[in-house]
Amino acid sequence: MNKQNKTWLLSILVFSIAITSIHYTDNAIFVDDYPEPEWITTSGVFITWGVMTLIGIITYWIYSKQNYWLSYLLLGIYAGTGLSSPAHYFYGELSQFSFKMHALIWSDVIAGLSVVGFIIWSALILQEWRNSQETQG
Repeated sequence: MNKQNKTWLLSILVFSIAITSIHYTDNAIFVDDYPEPEWITTSGVFITWGVMTLIGIITYWIYSKQNYWLSYLLLGIYAGTGLSSPAHYFYGELSQFSFKMHALIWSDVIAGLSVVGFIIWSALILQEWRNSQETQG
């Protein structure tokens, strides 16, 4: 494993965790301002963010142990933290969202796409999983 790749993943995860923490905290605090289903609650938003963040952190550890396919799977799940944010738009008109809400939603998308970009880069371009198999086998 290239140490630089591990650093890239850590940087992307720190970026994603920071961005999603801002959006999810805003969503939790201002849950009544976001057009969304009534079953979404402040505690539910915080729990969801906590679980997804834990998945991201555990995935970094799994990646560092060179268990690439499991880390790619879990990174894909973690990317949902940001990629699912546009689902807000299913529950309201665009005009119901403040500029701040739009900015947070799309920042989350950028964070999620960064994670997906890392998966593509590592799995398809660098093929780190293949290099790991060659050194182990």
